[in-house]
Amino acid sequence: MSFHPINILERYWKFTSFRANQEAVINAVLEGEDVFALMPTGGGKSICFQIPALIKEGICIVISPLIALMKDQVQSLNNKGIKALAITSGISKDELDTLLDNCIYGNYKFLYLSPERLQQELVQDRIRQMKVNLIAVDEAHCISQWGNDFRPSYSNIIKMRELKPSTNIIALTATAKPKIVEDIIKQLDFIKPKVFKQSFFRHNLGYMVLHEEDKYYRLETILKKYKNASIVYVRNRKATIEVSKLLNSKNITSTYYHGGLNHTEKETNMNSWMNNQKQVMVATNAFGMGIDKPDVKTVIHLNLPESIESYFQEAGRAGRNEENAFAIILKNKNDENLVKNQFLKVLASVDTIKLIYRKLCNYFQISYGEGVYFTFDFDFSHFCKTYNFNTMQCYNALLVLDRNSIISMSKKFKNKVLVKFISTNNSIFNYLEKHSKYDIIVKSILRSYGGIFDHQVDINTLKIADKASISEHELIQTLKQLEKDNLITLNHSKTDAQITFIEPREDDKTINRIAPIIKQQNKLKKTQVSAVIDYINNDDVCKNIQLLSYFGEQNPEPCGICSVCILKQPKANHNAPENIKHDIIQLLESGDKSSREITQLLSCNDTETKRVLKDLLEHQIITITKTNTYKLSHL
Repeated sequence: MSFHPINILERYWKFTSFRANQEAVINAVLEGEDVFALMPTGGGKSICFQIPALIKEGICIVISPLIALMKDQVQSLNNKGIKALAITSGISKDELDTLLDNCIYGNYKFLYLSPERLQQELVQDRIRQMKVNLIAVDEAHCISQWGNDFRPSYSNIIKMRELKPSTNIIALTATAKPKIVEDIIKQLDFIKPKVFKQSFFRHNLGYMVLHEEDKYYRLETILKKYKNASIVYVRNRKATIEVSKLLNSKNITSTYYHGGLNHTEKETNMNSWMNNQKQVMVATNAFGMGIDKPDVKTVIHLNLPESIESYFQEAGRAGRNEENAFAIILKNKNDENLVKNQFLKVLASVDTIKLIYRKLCNYFQISYGEGVYFTFDFDFSHFCKTYNFNTMQCYNALLVLDRNSIISMSKKFKNKVLVKFISTNNSIFNYLEKHSKYDIIVKSILRSYGGIFDHQVDINTLKIADKASISEHELIQTLKQLEKDNLITLNHSKTDAQITFIEPREDDKTINRIAPIIKQQNKLKKTQVSAVIDYINNDDVCKNIQLLSYFGEQNPEPCGICSVCILKQPKANHNAPENIKHDIIQLLESGDKSSREITQLLSCNDTETKRVLKDLLEHQIITITKTNTYKLSHL
């Protein structure tokens, strides 16, 4: 293809202009330079390598650790008519062989690879035969041991320098401190690279930290005040459902998202929010990767994030349409202990990881010295119950094994359903005459699977549900009823992930090799949690200045719109403390009131009202009743 970058942008992305730095980055890549691009969430990083790759002859190899993001980008490119594929875990050797051949002979423009794949000789051999026009390293902070998601497998990327010495590299990341930027450049063997650092400053995004004893009430008031799209981040899967139900009961339309949902549920919930049928998406941190919804008005954290890096990425999903938006953390006095319990007390030690790795190998009956690229469906809850593991500590241990390329773990919900008919043909049809609502379901199964009377058959629940025009859940309920009525035997199990073993089993020897990394990453996690606690407790420095300084920006200016700046702004006379004091006293003359009622009736700033109430209490002008309301003191 021989086009100007703007022509490619208009043709495939339907935009008529570039965002900040995009065109400069693209031009540097087209000139054959090695490039480092630091661009915040929503800055359009992928376009920076996709457009030059489309212009240049050959294929672009994209290295990424995020399977879900790889699949999303490949699907997005394919939807635009651009040939792209991803090689992830769980692919057989024959299939891998075919896919790599397609990259050499099939006119593909993009090959997405996990860094672990670069270890394979077959992959290296085929890359030598490809006409590679660009190497893109996404999530480049993973190559630095000081990065918040360090992955030793990223050291394999340097192998690309040997395989394709004349091909330039672009490294991209959304969050990296100066020390990490230097390390990325060093690890990738860049010589005088073109470095593009986009400021993290977002002029339209107000960062708020609000102290709330009743978080759910404040959440409700925020979402009713700002009725545009919103994301609410919560601690775990159970909380996504509970908070979503609560919001719906308050007439705030809401849905939820977490890693345990199956593909259909994720897509349905996602589409209802993306299309503004639902105002709020309540989610765990599994949500957001690759999401580009420009009209998000508020991103609200009901619990403290695990790091400033992750918070900045999640908060950055608000206000991409350049309209005023808010990133809000709701905190109370319990949050510091909660965040330490969630992220520090459950950190897996070297000994714990050794134990969990051995049990994982035993669980799948992996023999010593074997297991390379064996893939298994994985029921995480069953595994934890089998060995009586703390779920969070076990999950963290598995993440460590994944990041260090001992295993690959992908979240993948799946119903495994084994069915055998144990009734005769006549009995079945007699039954269907009396239960006609099951007719199409039973017939769809019988016509799809031969031998189902002789042995248990693994049926494709999505396929049968589609044929019968029902949901997968309804199908499972029907099968349970057929089992109860003695027509079938049913063996139903659920998996919520897939595990692929990347290294042969060597028990302690395997873990000893990565022990220093485990200790270093645990230390880093403690530093990150401490930084979050410092951020939420610092009410003297502009929140925007705190964030920008964390990422190494020099001399940032106060934003004027965060929770700290707003309190420092001169108040209108009617909101002056003396006036509020007078209004509260006058209000309490008519009877006792809660702080919430006082704030609503006076239409005052909540924080300022609480400060005045505290002052009135200290001077014994008011007192607190047994029901936690305020009343005038009887002097």
